[in-house]
Amino acid sequence: MIPDHTTKEAWDIVFEALTLGYDKHVVLDGINGMLPGGEISVILGSSGCGKSTLLRHLVGLRTPLSGKILLGKYDIFALPQKSFRAMRRRMGMLFQDGALLSSLNLAENVALPLREHTTLSSKMIFEVVMHNLAMVGLADYAFFYPNQLSGGLRKRAGLARAMITQPPILLCDEPTSGLDPINSAQMDALLLDLKEKNPGMTIVVVSHDIQSLYTIADHALVLNDKKIVFNGPLADLKTATDPFLVNFLNRNLAEHKLKSDAQKYPLPEGRREILQNALDEWLMR
Repeated sequence: MIPDHTTKEAWDIVFEALTLGYDKHVVLDGINGMLPGGEISVILGSSGCGKSTLLRHLVGLRTPLSGKILLGKYDIFALPQKSFRAMRRRMGMLFQDGALLSSLNLAENVALPLREHTTLSSKMIFEVVMHNLAMVGLADYAFFYPNQLSGGLRKRAGLARAMITQPPILLCDEPTSGLDPINSAQMDALLLDLKEKNPGMTIVVVSHDIQSLYTIADHALVLNDKKIVFNGPLADLKTATDPFLVNFLNRNLAEHKLKSDAQKYPLPEGRREILQNALDEWLMR
């Protein structure tokens, strides 16, 4: 049976005994959790904890080692191939770097899903593309190429492309990563605007940006040591007393200070002076 991808119902995303990894390397081990439909959920955790791995499995780019990912009532990896493809059409994906094709201008990049998968006329596609570019403030850049734009503008173009098929589920991988505070705030504002203009849209954001979390999230899921350590409303996360969550959210420097191993490799006597002389000689050439 092909899932009813025309439904306006916002589907929860549920993990059941889900284990993810690469070959024998387990990244997330037997997790259970839920991201509520129709809300903005932010997935957080330290670098390497499995945030992006989880997102890649949500969009169907990888298959779990075991367990289930349920979209509404459907176990997406148990569906027949045709049904699986229909399910994936419900999803838009904003990749971390925008993932634009360098040989195409912004209008062509944004138009690509419609050109590849629909029979719409070129005129209709262009109208939709310009509407989406205007939605993210890029109408004036329609004929620019990705290498002519800043990282922030490329991410906004990636968002316009992710929304071109009007997906009820939007997945965003580090949308504010590498952006200055102004561009980060603009991206947050765009996501909130999308939610307001698309009631029922489920937005899942992988992020390490605590300020963005507090700005956009309705719901949060925090990963640590291959497990979910928090899964619930943002208001509950703010009052959490778990030591890891407190240190993570408040960036406790004392807790996270790296222990230096420099004493294991001491420089022999006089080496600093020899190094400095060599550098001085190089700089004077």
